[in-house]
Amino acid sequence: MVTPTPPSFEDLLARRAAEIEDELARLLGEIPADREIVRPKQLLAAMRHGVFNGGKRIRPFLVLESAALFGHAGPEALRVAAALECVHCYSLIHDDLPAMDDDDMRRGQPTVHRAFDEATAILAGDSLLTLAFDVVAEPPPAGRDAAGAARRQLELTRGLARAAGLGGMAGGQALDLAAERETPDEAGIITLQAMKTGALIRFACEAGAIVADAARDDRERLAEFGSAIGLAFQLADDLLDVTASAEAMGKATGKDAAAGKATLVALHGADWARRQLSGLVDQAHALLEPYGDRAATLKAAASFIAERRS
Repeated sequence: MVTPTPPSFEDLLARRAAEIEDELARLLGEIPADREIVRPKQLLAAMRHGVFNGGKRIRPFLVLESAALFGHAGPEALRVAAALECVHCYSLIHDDLPAMDDDDMRRGQPTVHRAFDEATAILAGDSLLTLAFDVVAEPPPAGRDAAGAARRQLELTRGLARAAGLGGMAGGQALDLAAERETPDEAGIITLQAMKTGALIRFACEAGAIVADAARDDRERLAEFGSAIGLAFQLADDLLDVTASAEAMGKATGKDAAAGKATLVALHGADWARRQLSGLVDQAHALLEPYGDRAATLKAAASFIAERRS
């Protein structure tokens, strides 16, 4: 009898991405579930352009796998994962705008403001952000207690708002733009990156634990794991900006240096960055040790984030 080969991490990531995209397709379908709602066709098309563009779906993957770590797999986790991806995609649409990073390509395709126009791109981002909270507030599936579901929805709504807003991603982007005018020190760079990139990744890991009704200590441990891999994600991104080709990245590279952006790679160099990435992966793996083999997929995710080539 031939023993089946276990799926690779890339295979697992692709399977989860397909699940997420099915849910996103439901949310962004051409025919709304509520026929009383009018969906402007161009706006919906721009939203779909910004969402269905070949992303790896790392953040929703982390929601699903963090929930699975505590034995939960169901529509509640999938909805939260899709909501988080809507927030992430909104941020990319707005980041690409001329007033922000001014990019023409995203994952090998024209950015939303190039495929449509700037006003439509702004509204597409706005709509994806607000859709995310609509999704989190959806009535829970039958079979889970109503009081517990309401408590989880409140925690998730507040957590997502904080991760996306002034003290999270949006605030981090503001600090990043300010860093083009006045270079921050190392602590300042770490703070802006923990906000701009790390906040949503931290929330992804914590959200899965919340959906699964994990104990408070477990939620905090998963959030700390998310913080470690969030820093690794941004550090790897900055490293790729100076080492990868535009073809591999699907967007322009070398823009951070050209814009005078403050990054840890610019401050310390590529070799230092690679050593830091190795340390962050070790830290992330150590945080998952109490869960034994159940955490194998999340450990693989930490390594993948640090070692990715695009």
